[in-house]
Amino acid sequence: MSFENLKAGIALLIEQMTDNPEDAHEIQESLREKLAEMRGLGLPLPQDLVDLERHLQQDLSKKT
Repeated sequence: MSFENLKAGIALLIEQMTDNPEDAHEIQESLREKLAEMRGLGLPLPQDLVDLERHLQQDLSKKT
């Protein structure tokens, strides 16, 4: 997948998080997949997305 497609997919995930916070777990999994794709392509990971992934993990851990 191209870098532009990855960026668009991540932007869509962030929009979904805002619109549907009840789907946080599913969105977190999708974000994790996108970041893994970026790692696989050797692309640098934006720190804000890495922080977001960590924040979602901590938030979801508190809810379970």
